[in-house]
Amino acid sequence: MRLLLVEDDDGLRVPLKADLEKAGYAVDAASAGDEAEYLGDEGIYDLVVLDLGLPVKSGLEVLRGWRERGNRVPVVVLTARDQWQERVSGFKAGADDYVGKPFHLEELLARIRAVIHRSVEQAPARLQGQGLTLGEDSQSVTTADGMKHSLTGTEFRLLRYLMLHPGQVLSKSQLTEHVYDFDSDKDSNVIEVYVKRLRDKIGKHLIITYRGQGYVFGERR
Repeated sequence: MRLLLVEDDDGLRVPLKADLEKAGYAVDAASAGDEAEYLGDEGIYDLVVLDLGLPVKSGLEVLRGWRERGNRVPVVVLTARDQWQERVSGFKAGADDYVGKPFHLEELLARIRAVIHRSVEQAPARLQGQGLTLGEDSQSVTTADGMKHSLTGTEFRLLRYLMLHPGQVLSKSQLTEHVYDFDSDKDSNVIEVYVKRLRDKIGKHLIITYRGQGYVFGERR
């Protein structure tokens, strides 16, 4: 899954980006409202973590602009914990959730996970499908026979995206957009390598190739 982190405070943005990447997300970062608004309209993000106090254009203006243009990207707002007015304004502008500063990383990760799962009509507690259970904290997958397999960062992001979109044909370019950030070498042919690695762990029958179209997790809808 690919996130956009929007925060103008270098002291928070830089370590938080690293923490989110460690948690299994591909993360791009922005520090100003105009840059965030442009990136958020690219249609490549599964969720935005948005600070409200941004230079050039405020987070509220950015969020309102997205919603007015029909951009429904899920947004978790960062706001001062004692500023309840900001939280209300954020929800009215179209935020999906908020986290008050200062916050614990575990709380932010839990809220991100819940919002992403709700956005694709998945239960927030755990991600399951086709006999698999994805361990989002441990970055592992348990197969139907009870075997637990550790996943690399890319394997985890790829399998999570596939499991969040069961039955859908996902092209290599689409998978590449949601598995890698801007700083990564986005060679779509590498997706084939990671699909093979996942098949070796979970079974070849769970990820089906449709030539010229892409891959499907489970049965095609």
